[in-house]
Amino acid sequence: MRHWLMKSEPDVFGIADLAKKGTSPWDGVRNYQARNHMMAMAVGDQVFVHHSSAKPSGIAGLGRIARAAYPDHTAWDPSSDYFDSKSTPEKPRWMMVDVTYVRTFPRLLPLDELHTVPDLEEMVLLNNTRLSVQPVTPAEAKIILALAARPEPPAKPARPKKGSR
Repeated sequence: MRHWLMKSEPDVFGIADLAKKGTSPWDGVRNYQARNHMMAMAVGDQVFVHHSSAKPSGIAGLGRIARAAYPDHTAWDPSSDYFDSKSTPEKPRWMMVDVTYVRTFPRLLPLDELHTVPDLEEMVLLNNTRLSVQPVTPAEAKIILALAARPEPPAKPARPKKGSR
């Protein structure tokens, strides 16, 4: 089993939407590197669902690959936001996978917190923030699952403003 992280904006499709649907296609990926990662996914692989473009951004929950990569038909639909005139059913350019909901974490794991974990400093998420589908090492997956099981870290005390006592 391999581990992956997939980003989505929670107001477009977040972990709550995946929980409601149970299993859903993960479509609309239009980056070749992300597509190639999706093509490497296998049924049963673990997926961390990351909420991007949110305040705060972070890892919200867990899914599993339910169906390996297959052509993303939204690329062929001119009315779709994901339409690509160069992709055809005969020669598909883009792929999608089906993801099954596993669980929502008790708390969001914000990027700021992940940046404080020394053993995650090489994680793709923390070094290539634009990539929407990315691999996660087994060691990183173990750390993320452990962090998700912990209560929230204590709040940092507010710094006094300059000139105040």
